[in-house]
Amino acid sequence: MDKLLNDFSPGLFVVQTVLLLLLIFLMVKFAWKPILNSLNEREEGIQGALDAAENAKKEMANLQADNQKLLQEARLERETMLKEARELKSKMIADAEAEAQSQANKMIAQAQEAIASEKKAAMAELKSHVAGLSLDIAEKVVRQELSNKDKQLELVESMLGEAKLN
Repeated sequence: MDKLLNDFSPGLFVVQTVLLLLLIFLMVKFAWKPILNSLNEREEGIQGALDAAENAKKEMANLQADNQKLLQEARLERETMLKEARELKSKMIADAEAEAQSQANKMIAQAQEAIASEKKAAMAELKSHVAGLSLDIAEKVVRQELSNKDKQLELVESMLGEAKLN
């Protein structure tokens, strides 16, 4: 340090000071403002990017909430559709059962009517057949009875006897 103090020259010091001040003045005049402007622009760009990231984060949260809401609505709609499908299935089954029961009842009623009709026809045929047989038997009996003259007189007398009794 002694050597520095011994080599110190006031003229050189003044020239270096003037040059330093001139350099500072030139820097302030030409370079300081552009450097500060670029620093401010960079700071604003960083702040804008941070704000955009924050907005994107908020928008992402909103989209997730909307997605959850849409998913919930879709689930509710699916459940509603499934419930309606189950109800429709039950209704269709009940309608089919009712229709089948109605058809069965109609068929039973028709069968009962057919049976009753057949029964009446059979009874009429049976009566007709029994009447025919009775007439045949009566005719044979009457022929046999009337073939003999004594028997004819006897029959007439017995009929007269019965007629008087009544």
